[in-house]
Amino acid sequence: MGKKLDFITTELQEFIANQKLFFVGTASNDGRVNVSPKGTDSFRVISKNKIVWLNLTGSGNETAAHILKNNRMTIMFCAFEGKPLILRLYGKAKIYHKRDSEFHKYYNLFPENVGARQIIEMEVDLVQTSCGFAVPFMDFKEERTTLNSWAAKQGEDKIEEYWKNKNSISIDGFETKILDD
Repeated sequence: MGKKLDFITTELQEFIANQKLFFVGTASNDGRVNVSPKGTDSFRVISKNKIVWLNLTGSGNETAAHILKNNRMTIMFCAFEGKPLILRLYGKAKIYHKRDSEFHKYYNLFPENVGARQIIEMEVDLVQTSCGFAVPFMDFKEERTTLNSWAAKQGEDKIEEYWKNKNSISIDGFETKILDD
């Protein structure tokens, strides 16, 4: 049923590339645990032990706040169609903002998006699969366009104001450093 691996296999890279949804889990040493669903074309496998994902502007910025406190992160994919599978990637993460050269190194891997908030890089130290036998079948209909349309309508200046007002402090009062120089 389940396996533990030291790296992301070619077969698992193909599985990841076909998924429309993934979940990110983070936690500081205290406060709340955060699990965020992520979609759109925002995830890339860089190597067998490194991934990056484009974090888009949202209602909170818990992942960034947690990584600054404790950089452990778990990413989970579930097969909602086809062969059952749950895939978890465990590792240590780093946050890159537009002010960082690493952001620009990876940003060209993704479709351009005015709501691009951070790029998260994770060094994967454990890959775990499990059966997924209880995960329901669900058909993919289409991507939601609401977030990208909202960001495009806001433009960069209003997005930055939104970050200041809604993305600078986590729900537990931790700084996200999104606007630091």
